[in-house]
Amino acid sequence: MASSDNPYDAAELPDLLPIYYRRLFPYSQYYRWLNYGGVPEKYFQNREFSFTLKDDIYVRYLSFNNQNELEKEMQKVVPYKIDIGAVYSNKPSQHNSVKSGSFHAESKELVFDIDMTDYDDVRTCCSSADICCKCWTLMTIAIKILDRALGEDFGFRHRLWVYSGRRGVHCWVCDKNARNLSQAARSAVAEYLSVVKGGTDAIKKVHLTNPIHPSIRQAITVIDSYFEDYAVNEQDIFESKETWQKVLALVPDEFREGLQTDFVKVRNSAERWKSLQCTLNTIHLEEIKLQYCYPRLDVNVSKGINHLLKSPFSVHPKTGRISVPIDVKNLETFDPFSVPTISSLCRELDRKTKEEQENTHTENGEGLEVKRRIRDYKKTSLLGPVKIFEQFIEKMEQSQKGQLLEQSDRGGDF
Repeated sequence: MASSDNPYDAAELPDLLPIYYRRLFPYSQYYRWLNYGGVPEKYFQNREFSFTLKDDIYVRYLSFNNQNELEKEMQKVVPYKIDIGAVYSNKPSQHNSVKSGSFHAESKELVFDIDMTDYDDVRTCCSSADICCKCWTLMTIAIKILDRALGEDFGFRHRLWVYSGRRGVHCWVCDKNARNLSQAARSAVAEYLSVVKGGTDAIKKVHLTNPIHPSIRQAITVIDSYFEDYAVNEQDIFESKETWQKVLALVPDEFREGLQTDFVKVRNSAERWKSLQCTLNTIHLEEIKLQYCYPRLDVNVSKGINHLLKSPFSVHPKTGRISVPIDVKNLETFDPFSVPTISSLCRELDRKTKEEQENTHTENGEGLEVKRRIRDYKKTSLLGPVKIFEQFIEKMEQSQKGQLLEQSDRGGDF
């Protein structure tokens, strides 16, 4: 998946990761995000982290008192992957010494995981872990649909969308009321947002009722703006008998034979799509559109409070790509293939450092190292993703300050 101008060699990862964690990882912003203003006091300290180390050594129930501890440990053990878990009743690192039954998950962001492999039955361009620009449209559609629903239907304001580094996207809903949802409430939200159901064994996975629910109607509006270009032209779902049979399997029995005859007679996908539109009613057409384009959620990730999810700014060991935040306002311009790899970042940093050494006298001492940790990402293409992350955090912090002021005013604490 690495592009030709940014080649990535997995064999280089052990040499590149120490540089990434020492000079590029945005620790300050990362801590600000997960500390949530320090309210409640031990929110960060009781957070579970999980590291996957070299040779797939998996370490759970890690926790840290502050940013400095986290930073030192990451630079020491150099994780190949970082996962974030729940905030527990006690420090996860002490879970074995806590009285039995008293250690439990109390809070966590409401999270969503969308993986391109779950669309394998409806995409013709790629399969399994492979993606291309054609099928990435599915991720764009998914983000637009879910982001609207989470914001408008549930009122969640702080939604962080992150590219997984390979073939999917994650969403972290960070509002206080989202973080405090019970498992039953998380399940209810996930079920509300799940339209494509039935698993791999089901052929027809979307069943609509009339009238169509307003949230699904909004989703169809998003899909309509993409469907013809994406499904009919780019995926060419009516191109051959093999592909159009999958579509015909979704239509009522009484129309299937007639459409089959029509599809053989006409010459191309556009004409077959017109034939389908002329034959089926609106509900049946909407079901097909939804089955081909509606977001496919891993609901188990969303339901469980103690479920771990890959961290933003983790490095994907297979592709080398950084798991970067996505600017939803500029979603159409996001290109997974232009996301920086750890190789490209280290090359950029090396080139910039050499330029600086040529132009200025190098300072000595510890002071330079502190400055370097703060500023080095700004010398690379990681700057853009970190800015998106910072803007998200700043908006969230401003909202938290506003809520605290409101509570103070209501309590007469001036």
